[in-house]
Amino acid sequence: MEGKEEDVRVGASKFSERQPIGTSAQDKDYKEPPPAPLFEPGELKSWSFYRAGIAEFMATFLFLYITLLTVMGVVKANSKCTTVGIQGIAWAFGGMIFALVYCTAGISGGHINPAVTFGLFLARKLSLTRAIFYMIMQCLGAICGAGVVKGFQKGLYESNGGGANVVQPGYTKGDALGAEIVGTFVLVYTVFSATDAKRNARDSHVPLLAPLPIGFAVFLVHLATIPITGTSINPARSFGAAVIYNKHHAWKDHVSVLYDLKIRNFDIHPI
Repeated sequence: MEGKEEDVRVGASKFSERQPIGTSAQDKDYKEPPPAPLFEPGELKSWSFYRAGIAEFMATFLFLYITLLTVMGVVKANSKCTTVGIQGIAWAFGGMIFALVYCTAGISGGHINPAVTFGLFLARKLSLTRAIFYMIMQCLGAICGAGVVKGFQKGLYESNGGGANVVQPGYTKGDALGAEIVGTFVLVYTVFSATDAKRNARDSHVPLLAPLPIGFAVFLVHLATIPITGTSINPARSFGAAVIYNKHHAWKDHVSVLYDLKIRNFDIHPI
């Protein structure tokens, strides 16, 4: 019996790197990285900086291309029973985020969303230089992705809303704004949690594939808010679709604050 107790004691010492889930797991060493500088001009001379921007462009391009084609396939059907429906649209958005974050995380961080980029900038995870560059490339990618979809089937695209985000009948602009704020918070909160290096160091025994919870969060938010706004939670997604669709009502809800200020009295109208 004494020999068995000794074996247990030696085994516990031998495998001391195993940490239980809970507060004792916080004893692992972790060094917080320094905040990113506000301006980092040296980045402009680095190829990795431009490679990351290209990755963001391509990821947002593919994101809009696949998701808007899915939306078009649903809205053109006479019977929703013959299509993937709202659940399929939500899976398309969530699945593409999962795949694209997985592909680009090692190159650019896999933002694919100006809201995510802005949140990480506020947390000092990247410089203002890189944040602005990412946002520009994301918006350009979204415009190109929506443009390719329109090029495939222009008539269908224009007659079925072009995948643009608008407030749906039965909801107010306040409802839509609230839904988008909460949905965007869920996404950004999930991104911060899934990519938290301190958590990974503390709970390294718990395997976590960061793109999975991020994509699943996008899926769940779309299930909840597609009936309200069509779901954006991504300014580049809304901007790209609105630019290519380019109809008055597609812009009206985006600039509703300007309308409330009666900008129309000065004969200023969205495109």
